[in-house]
Amino acid sequence: MSTILMEKDLETGVWPEWFDQSGAIQEYESAPRPTRKDEAWRFANISALDLSQFQAAPAPSNEGRLITASSGLEKFSAKMVFANNTLIHEEAPQLPNEVLFLPLEVAAREHAALFRKYFMAQPVELGSHKFAALHKGKVTSGAFLHVPANTEVALPVEIFHWVEGAHSSVFPHTLIICGENSRVTVVDRFQSADGLKAFACGVNDLHLAPGARLTYVAVQDWSRDSLAFHLNSTIVDAQATSTALTANFGGGFLRGESLSRLVGEGSRSEMYSINPVEGTREIDQRTLQDHLAPNATSDLLYLNALDDASRTIFSGLIKVQPGAHGTDAYQKVRNLILSDEADPNSMPGLEILNDEVRCSHGATNGPISNEELFYLQARGIPRETGCRLIVNGFFNALLQKIADPALRDYLEGLLAKRLVLGGTPQK
Repeated sequence: MSTILMEKDLETGVWPEWFDQSGAIQEYESAPRPTRKDEAWRFANISALDLSQFQAAPAPSNEGRLITASSGLEKFSAKMVFANNTLIHEEAPQLPNEVLFLPLEVAAREHAALFRKYFMAQPVELGSHKFAALHKGKVTSGAFLHVPANTEVALPVEIFHWVEGAHSSVFPHTLIICGENSRVTVVDRFQSADGLKAFACGVNDLHLAPGARLTYVAVQDWSRDSLAFHLNSTIVDAQATSTALTANFGGGFLRGESLSRLVGEGSRSEMYSINPVEGTREIDQRTLQDHLAPNATSDLLYLNALDDASRTIFSGLIKVQPGAHGTDAYQKVRNLILSDEADPNSMPGLEILNDEVRCSHGATNGPISNEELFYLQARGIPRETGCRLIVNGFFNALLQKIADPALRDYLEGLLAKRLVLGGTPQK
């Protein structure tokens, strides 16, 4: 049995009595371990899923340092900082009074009806239901954001999740509920405080009522040999728009699952991901664009740049239900291959149960363009620098889809720093 399960959490009794964590742990223990024979785990590195070496995270050792390091956007409406499953800092300098921005366990006690309606309300359908149960059984805190109807949060909300300590385990959770015609942007950061190997099992639930607009950005930067799960569900109602961007900068083995369910007519879901991968890192992403309502749109674009002996796996499905006429759905994966040893695996798919639709899907693999590299070298730019500029431009094309200029500039800065630290090919 994993030491995560054997050890008690630092805090007990944080949840109300109706929140059944023991049942979730039993579900985790009884669920079968994934195998490569499972279609949902095709091509995956099953050996990476050994949790026996991980343990409950200790109390954070230097809260002041982590609070200081939790500096992101120059202007923000509110911020929470978590370290080793514990809230260590919160502020809300420009958050409208009617917005609820609370620790998850406080929301469960004080707003039980709202919490119970939306917390992990969607089944995990893409393979990691066992680990979703582990998350529910071990989560002790997280961020709860409720934006009421007709409310706009002008500046982004920031959330920082830190892990420190060798073989520590963290269970970050973000629950966002957007009322009718509301507007909000959320930036979720996941970071290692010390670069040591850790385990993260995170969940985010995004719920959009009719007419709502949500921009959700997740920046994952766990240590380079950490094991991480990030499980997402997004529910989009009529005329609402969800824009979700994930930037995976860290992690030795990352399993990301994203389910986007369009339940209202005219709804829209935009799903984007940028993944610079090097060394022996592996990023395994599974997605579902589930169209239940008519005249809805989904757009998925995932970009991977693979160097050294890194691996990526993408398995995505566009599913159009019988009543979803007028569906407009796209799915595209692009792999920029920077090494002969890199191993991209892409499996886009369609399941269409309605004739009146427009859907397309595809995946491409290719090296850096020799013509582009020659152009840069002819102007005195060294080959290594030229490769880095091309990779940066490859990802920046996607970042242009972020409408907020300040947020876009911020992400471009994080990407540029990541590419300098991570390096690019010198071939």
